[in-house]
Amino acid sequence: MTPALEITGLSKTFGEKIAVDHVDLTVPQGSFYGLVGQNGAGKTTTLSMAVGLLRPDGGSARIFGADVWSDPSRALSMVGVLPDGLAMPERLTGREVLTYLGLLRGLPKAVVAERAEELLSVLELDVAEKTLVIEYSTGMRKKIGLATALLHAPRLLVLDEPFEAVDPVSAATIKTILRGFVAGGGSIVLSSHVMALVEQLCDHVGVIDGGRVAAAGTLEQVRGGRSLEDTFVGLVGSAGTGTKELSWLSR
Repeated sequence: MTPALEITGLSKTFGEKIAVDHVDLTVPQGSFYGLVGQNGAGKTTTLSMAVGLLRPDGGSARIFGADVWSDPSRALSMVGVLPDGLAMPERLTGREVLTYLGLLRGLPKAVVAERAEELLSVLELDVAEKTLVIEYSTGMRKKIGLATALLHAPRLLVLDEPFEAVDPVSAATIKTILRGFVAGGGSIVLSSHVMALVEQLCDHVGVIDGGRVAAAGTLEQVRGGRSLEDTFVGLVGSAGTGTKELSWLSR
């Protein structure tokens, strides 16, 4: 079966800094794949290259077999993306943003209107009907970003920190939507540094450290009978993690 996302040898440098160093990852169809790593490990750079937002220095990325850089129209039609630091038209309401982006994608006007209504309702953004995006809280921005990613009914979702600054009630709603997406045959790649969240949602996981893959496989394979947090610290943590103290706080 063709992978939902296949990353081969992706590399990126910024000046003398190697941000991503020949990363290989395979996301099976129908999987909920968690990509974990410390801040600055290369997660966002890897995903940005994988979905066409950043050109790699080397390597390739394929979405359901379509190359992101040589066949972008086909590849990107199958993916919905929630990037880190999402920018969007800020002088529009949430409904206007969805309408604008849906029509840009060539969706029929009636389909856009129906899906926008449902997305705004499910994500509880309909209560801010007249609020411009520039006035949205960080959590609301995450939710409208997820709505734009889902609008065209993609086969793959790539989400960079989708729960950041989202309140617990909204987070529960988003989790239900994402689980339903996978249950319906969709595939998800979720980037996070919150191990408990990845353990709760994902069936596959990849650990990125220093721009390289430290481990990848099913959740059970990677954590090896331990918690994901313990496994992660063992893979990427420095010696003595958790034993250091601040001298002036000791009594």
